[in-house]
Amino acid sequence: MFVGTLELDVLLGDVRSRKQKRSVVRPIIAELRKRYEVAVAETGHLDLYRRSLLGVATVAVDGAHVRDILDSCERLVAERPEIELLSAHRRLFGPDD
Repeated sequence: MFVGTLELDVLLGDVRSRKQKRSVVRPIIAELRKRYEVAVAETGHLDLYRRSLLGVATVAVDGAHVRDILDSCERLVAERPEIELLSAHRRLFGPDD
């Protein structure tokens, strides 16, 4: 069993309130969950309007599949026109960890 995590630091567009921030972040989280069947949550920068830290986690039988899923999730977020992906950090945990 392999577990992969992905941390995405994103800069939101013209957002001036928590309500506007939710209206940008929630659809991204919902799309990631639906399309890739991963666990996703907003895990950081909760007090900032224009920044968000998204945490993604997935489990699979082999490490290559986990990497493919995390690559796809990162690409989906990076391609969104209303946000800018600032950084992406990933970790892969396998049976030897």
